[in-house]
Order: sequence, then structure tokens, then C-alpha cells
Amino acid sequence: MKLELSGRTALVTGSSRGIGRAIAEVLHGEGCKVALNGRTARDLAAAAADLPGAVVVAGDVTRPDDAQRIVAACVTAFGHLDILVCNVGGGHSVPPGEETYDEWQRVFALNLWSTTNIIEAAWDVMAPNGVIICVSSICGLEVVPGAPVTYSAAKAALHAYVRGIARPLGQRGIRIHAVAPGNILFDDSTWSRKLAEDAGLVEAMLQRDVALSRLGTAREVAELVAYLASPRAGFATGGVWPLDGGQLRS
Repeated sequence: MKLELSGRTALVTGSSRGIGRAIAEVLHGEGCKVALNGRTARDLAAAAADLPGAVVVAGDVTRPDDAQRIVAACVTAFGHLDILVCNVGGGHSVPPGEETYDEWQRVFALNLWSTTNIIEAAWDVMAPNGVIICVSSICGLEVVPGAPVTYSAAKAALHAYVRGIARPLGQRGIRIHAVAPGNILFDDSTWSRKLAEDAGLVEAMLQRDVALSRLGTAREVAELVAYLASPRAGFATGGVWPLDGGQLRS
């Protein structure tokens, strides 16, 4: 299926590695002009080296002023912005029951404010028929045993934001979605470390909890993002799309 994305412009936050980098690569492969964002310019430059014409904009999207600067730099480079992928986040936190005020603030900044900041910076400059995709987690949809409560709550709040903001954005001609991956394997990921520590334990979990009995890949997440960002999904907005190999029960 041709996704009709050639010539469109895209900003992908958190794209120096992992899922964000895979999204940038897939969008670039579909013909998009891509801007990579992260906090470390060196890592971004390494990622951009394989994407001819890609733009690098370092900055911290948990800061509203940085988010404004990042969007302005993309508009300067491209003239407009068609696709925004909000991929900054992280699941590392304290065990359930050990939450503190400071930890709540840190995790929500990383997993929610990082998205709301960049969307609020971008929605006035996004082109008609623009698309926003937020990379979330199944932890925001259902209790996942052992997952940090701070992270799960932040992702659930992100889903509520996506659903709630879809109508106001729709009136501007902008679609929005969240993609909620399950267990995704890539270099230096949580699951690569768990496999190195005890591959048998990981395999037992997959056989017990995941219908397809395997880990997902960053490329699979990226391909779903690209589809949702394309005109092929033009009548879809406000959705939360699980990609978990059948792990969710509800």
C-alpha cells in the first residue's frame, strides 16, 4: 500500500534511538522530510547520518520554551509542518507504593508534559490535514503487573488528553492518535537487557501473557505510526491503538 507521504514534513521527538529512530527512518523511507529531536546533538547527528536531508534540532521538550524553539526551527527548515510524532517518554520509576511528589513530577514531565508542550507549540503552524501521533504504552490502558504506577498513570492521562483534544484539533483540520505498544525489543532496550539477564524468564512470560508469544519490534511500531499519519487513515482521529501481540485482556 502506498501511503502517499512523499514530500510531507515530519518532526519526531525522542528520535536518536529506539522507536523514535525507527519512526524517523520509516517516514523518511516513505518520502517525508524529517526533523530529528532529542537532548543530545551528537546522538541525533549519528541517527541523521543515515537519513539524507534530515534536519537535527536538539532540545528538551519537557521545557515549554524549548518546545517552542524546536517547532520554530522546523518551520524555518521546512516552511511548514505536516506530521508531529511525540515519542519522548520512559518507564523507569520507583516500585508501586514508593511514589513521591518529586517522582510524580519527573515522570509526568517526561511522559505527558513532553507531549502537551510540543503539541501546544505546533498546532498553530501545522498545515491543514496535519497529523499528530503520540507514542504511549499499554500500561495506560490496563494494569500491567510490576509496571510503575507513576508511568501507568501518566500514560492513562496521555490517552485522556488525546481523546479530549481530538475534537478541538479536528476543527483545525488536524488528526491525533496515540499508539500504545506492548513489549518492544530494540538495542539497549529494557527487553534487550532482560533477555541478556534471563532469556528463559522472558520466554516464559511471552508464552504466558502474549497471544503471539513474541516481542515486538521498533519497525512494527513505526509502520503503524506511518499508516496513521497517512491519508489512508484520513477518517480516523482520537484513537488509542494497541500494538502488543495480544497481551491486553480487556
